[in-house]
Amino acid sequence: MAKLPETKQGAETLPDAWDYKGRAAVRSSSGGWASAAMILGVETCERLTTLGIAVNLLTYLTATMHLGNATSANTVTNFLGTSFMLCLLGGFIADTYLGRYLTIGIFAAVQAMGVAILTVSTIIPGLRPPKCAAGGEACIPATGKELMVLYAALYLTALGTGGLKSSVSGFGSDQFDESEKEEKKQMIAFFNWFFFFISIGALLAVTVLVYIQDHLGRDWGYGICACAILVGLLIFLSGTKRYRFKKLVGSPLTQIASVVVAAWRKRSLDPPSDSSLLFDVDDVVAAAGDGEGQLSKKKKQKLPHSKEFRFLDRAAIKDPKVAITTLSNKWQLSTLTDVEEVKLVIRMLPTWATTIMFWTVYAQMTTFSVSQATTMDRHITASFQIPAASLTVFFVATILLTVAFYDRLLVPLFRKVLKNPQGLTPLQRIGVGLVLSIFAMVAAALTEVKRLGVARSHGLMTTSGTAASVVPLSVFWLVPQFFLVGSGEAFTYIGQLDFFLRECPKGMKTMSTGLFLSTLSLGFFVSSILVSIVHKVTGQKKPWLADNLNQGKLYNFYWLLAILSTLNLVVFLAIARGYVYKEKRLAEEGIDLEEEELACH
Repeated sequence: MAKLPETKQGAETLPDAWDYKGRAAVRSSSGGWASAAMILGVETCERLTTLGIAVNLLTYLTATMHLGNATSANTVTNFLGTSFMLCLLGGFIADTYLGRYLTIGIFAAVQAMGVAILTVSTIIPGLRPPKCAAGGEACIPATGKELMVLYAALYLTALGTGGLKSSVSGFGSDQFDESEKEEKKQMIAFFNWFFFFISIGALLAVTVLVYIQDHLGRDWGYGICACAILVGLLIFLSGTKRYRFKKLVGSPLTQIASVVVAAWRKRSLDPPSDSSLLFDVDDVVAAAGDGEGQLSKKKKQKLPHSKEFRFLDRAAIKDPKVAITTLSNKWQLSTLTDVEEVKLVIRMLPTWATTIMFWTVYAQMTTFSVSQATTMDRHITASFQIPAASLTVFFVATILLTVAFYDRLLVPLFRKVLKNPQGLTPLQRIGVGLVLSIFAMVAAALTEVKRLGVARSHGLMTTSGTAASVVPLSVFWLVPQFFLVGSGEAFTYIGQLDFFLRECPKGMKTMSTGLFLSTLSLGFFVSSILVSIVHKVTGQKKPWLADNLNQGKLYNFYWLLAILSTLNLVVFLAIARGYVYKEKRLAEEGIDLEEEELACH
């Protein structure tokens, strides 16, 4: 009888990675591309599923559930906003309790459950309102249990998406040993392939899945989404025996909370004028001896004292009333380095706040821009027309083209002109994205004015009913706004990711990525708030966001976003002008920046 292969006694093991049985991971039989491929598989299926629902959800809500344009738009943005906001919860759970592997597995199953419920709701007639009567003035909107089942399905899906998304890229990077030169190169290649596969998932969602939903039915479209995430989960679980697992490191949110609590407890004490009197990493070493203290010192890069946010310095004051045995209690005493790391996070918050507006503009590409497309001529040939939601293919394609154009042509140019090896700094890239978002809203407003002009000239402005008549204007007039927002995302998304990962303290990368993703979430929520306010203020007589777009003034809403985006850009420029990068701040103190871990979303 053939024997199972045995691990050689002299096989090289990794000091900081374990296999699924808790043994030290063997380099030759764990991790690497074989494991990473499984993780890429589940992320591709997640992106296919999430976008397969989100990009075409508005037309389902208006045409099948008979909800108004404003309500439908808010449902879409709230769904997407919740998905990204729950990344923070998923990251906290993964870092503190479950680890990345279990978090991905559990939340992928939750997402599959949500999509399955959504699929069932499209099959059972009692879970959606009756079809509109021919020639009827109004349709019966969804109410009661129909909306309850719909929202339960959407928010279960959002919960699964947030938990999965928070851990998948980090678990992928865990499969490579950064201390080994060849595996570090493979890790960089992994992030490139990660972006490629999520783009493939997005392209399939906005083309194939949207077409199936519009021509074969939502039950088929959402059913495929449910099968896709289940297939992704099975692919992911099939790699269990090959994965490398890392120990839980705890959530950085605990460090932030402990610094704030310790500072508040000692609010009556005055910080010393000499920062060397504050408790710091060296004191930990002295208090703990050569064991645990040395380990802490290795893990923490000592940061110089800064004069901003002096209130937090109280957390590092050695209170003479507190016994020496409590030095290890972080809720009473923090190191100065811990305090300075929290200050680094606080310094990022103004930039964080001023990038939210971009994602509010972005939200319009999955809501009102899709509504515009439904009212325009989408025919390519006499017998084939583009599904309204598939117009986002221009958006996805533009992102890929912009990234390639920037890396190949603009980076070499900016290196020479700006004398910066990276081309544009992260804040400069974000600034370019914010400018493009303003132009996108101007283009959207002008296109809507043009669309209404054509509708007026053909006598389509007073058409009765809640659905706008199709205007004889090519849907390709909408391409500029998709192009500008897509290019803007390529600059803003990568600029934000670079900024938050570069400027955050070492060891806080998961939280910093979550902080970045929260700007997407809040952008969607701000969109919902603006839509609700505008819809309430403009009323029913002269609504900007009418259910029948031909009777509304959507262009005014776009102009409002353009104005708000311009004001936001002014604030961003003022903040960026005074911002000092962490590397420069440390260099001025004569401290070399330790090499950071690579990370990507």
